[in-house]
Amino acid sequence: MTHESILEGVEMNELRGKDYKPLSENDLDSMEDAVYRLLTDTGMEVNSKKARDIFAENGAEVDEGSKRVRLTAAMIDDALESTPSNVTLWGREEEHHLQVGENRVYFGTGGTVLNVLDLETGEKRKIEVEDVANISLLVDYLDNIDFLVIPVYPQECEDKNVDVNRFFHSLKNTKKHIMGGIYSTEGIDEVIELASEMAGGRQKLQEKPFISFITCVMSPLVMDETYTDFLIKIAGEGLPLAIPAEPLSGATGPMTIAGNIALMAAESIAGVVLAQLINPGTPVLFASTASALDMKQALYITGEIEMGLMHAGLAQLAQRLELPLYSTAGMSDAKVPDIQAGYESAMTNLITGLAGANFIHDAAGLLEMCQTVAYEKYVVDNEIIGMAKRAIRGIEVNDDTLALDTIEKVGPGGEFLTDEHTYRHMKSEFFQPQVSDRKPREKWEEDGSKKACERAREIAREVLATHEPALSTEERKRLAGLNDKIITE
Repeated sequence: MTHESILEGVEMNELRGKDYKPLSENDLDSMEDAVYRLLTDTGMEVNSKKARDIFAENGAEVDEGSKRVRLTAAMIDDALESTPSNVTLWGREEEHHLQVGENRVYFGTGGTVLNVLDLETGEKRKIEVEDVANISLLVDYLDNIDFLVIPVYPQECEDKNVDVNRFFHSLKNTKKHIMGGIYSTEGIDEVIELASEMAGGRQKLQEKPFISFITCVMSPLVMDETYTDFLIKIAGEGLPLAIPAEPLSGATGPMTIAGNIALMAAESIAGVVLAQLINPGTPVLFASTASALDMKQALYITGEIEMGLMHAGLAQLAQRLELPLYSTAGMSDAKVPDIQAGYESAMTNLITGLAGANFIHDAAGLLEMCQTVAYEKYVVDNEIIGMAKRAIRGIEVNDDTLALDTIEKVGPGGEFLTDEHTYRHMKSEFFQPQVSDRKPREKWEEDGSKKACERAREIAREVLATHEPALSTEERKRLAGLNDKIITE
């Protein structure tokens, strides 16, 4: 089975970011050298005995006393060579297939959030299994959100049953690609079994994986035992996984943006190397959730513009190394979906996308330093992402768009409103919003003077009431019956 899975015969609407490059070629040379130096000279603390043995067997310098592992440059080179530069993350319908790599841009959800702003009361409450299902259903409808990284952790679950519940209640409601973190080895097995049943067998799931997983590396320079063992297991299954690190500038990473990028890149590449040693060709995403500490309050923050700079720079490095990138943008430190939430989410989504980051997660729904989600913010962020995508798409220049024949036909003093050229381009040339209000003030007042968040809340309610789930009632019941850990309605 090849993992360099280009979608032959599938026509895809590709969006490519190329217009924002905060790093020069000399900067990238320095960044690449720094990554190699961190991995070969400084090394990683690897707390998994299985992983240390794998590294040692393949030529790494391993100190069992300190658990320090230093890779060789050749090991890194070999891993970069065997890692697919393009990874297909399949949806359950053709329109949702994602070809992740190069400078293709996709936006989706993310987080492991414990709280939600209730759609009816607006009050903050704990996440429930029903929210997992509802968010999945909403994301299935929102056309600018390309994938679902399962964003919430239901409070009635424990680690022993949360994995199968998070994936089941997502899979039942969306046909978009689903990625999720996992919390137990048993949970990995249960999720794979569930998805294999839906796919028609494990081999078919491996050939066209519509689920993928997240493991992680701890900053600075630590490979945790539990998540590293998860990585080993998933790589052995041949299923796609993202391996993010999350240095926080000024806390678990250097204060400087360049230093944070170098550290994060080294940490994630250590995981990429391990995955390739286990199963060469494993479809992995070089990955980051890097952010910062607010030095005034010593608090984790997510809405800073520098997060966008980090991930824009990281996108350039990923393209240099020919690695598909799981990136981060779109979060906000606002407590409610207000103006702050809008401008913070918009800025980082835009510049990260313009730089050509591939799989931009956390791009919708998140508030309060990644502690809370809001249904209406998913709707607003869908609109923000749509506008960002329009900017990334840029300006198409050809004979038709220059419209010289049309201008000549209309002539001086004429009008373009009734011209066929206008009709042909009016829906595609300009982004068409759902939430934004463009009516005259009088009409807006007549309709209740509603703010954007109120209009978004109404859209969310309507979608949840009317949008059809991905699976039929009969299929949901059948799959739920396969595992008694699944919490049903």
